[in-house]
Amino acid sequence: MKRHLVIATAAAAALVAGGTVTAVAVSGDGAPSGRPDAPTRQADGHGRPGTEDAREAAAAKVTAPQAAAAALRAVPGTVTGLDLDRDRPGLVWDADVLGKDGRWHELTLDAGDARVLNQHVERGDDDDHARERAALRTARTDAAGAARKAAAAHGTVTSVELDGDHRARAVWEVETVSKDGKEHQLLVDPDSGTLTTVPAHDADDDDNDGADD
Repeated sequence: MKRHLVIATAAAAALVAGGTVTAVAVSGDGAPSGRPDAPTRQADGHGRPGTEDAREAAAAKVTAPQAAAAALRAVPGTVTGLDLDRDRPGLVWDADVLGKDGRWHELTLDAGDARVLNQHVERGDDDDHARERAALRTARTDAAGAARKAAAAHGTVTSVELDGDHRARAVWEVETVSKDGKEHQLLVDPDSGTLTTVPAHDADDDDNDGADD
């Protein structure tokens, strides 16, 4: 469910070479349509360049903590992931919840009013979530808390995910968009609540890893 930051390497290379950069439309899952090497940056409503995440962040009326609260009203438990995305119903928050019933639930909420548009129980091998369950048992900072910390430091949150697979220990991975349109990736320790910023090259490496999943 995690969204990945768009690094406009192709755009920079084209400008250095004296070429012309052509904007393309971006599909709901963040993948560019049209030329595969075209950047995904487009102009925002004020004529400034912007990314898909930046436009979605500006359009959403429901914040990540509010989406988490709405998801828990529908399914009591613990939110393990939130992702702001433009989907078929429109702009939505996708939420993952470990319910008090011990099952993993996936919900889609309207990013305008937090209405639950869809929900279902995830089917699959629960061994994939073993580290997440273990981390949640001792976590003092939940998804909403991680989102609030990240928003206070770097703008509007577009994604929160408890990553228990790609690091030495489980952490909250949070993606934000600041007012200048820049995207940031941050890590929040679920036990201490400590916030750290991921350097740009490390975030790029994470994206490349995710592309192979």
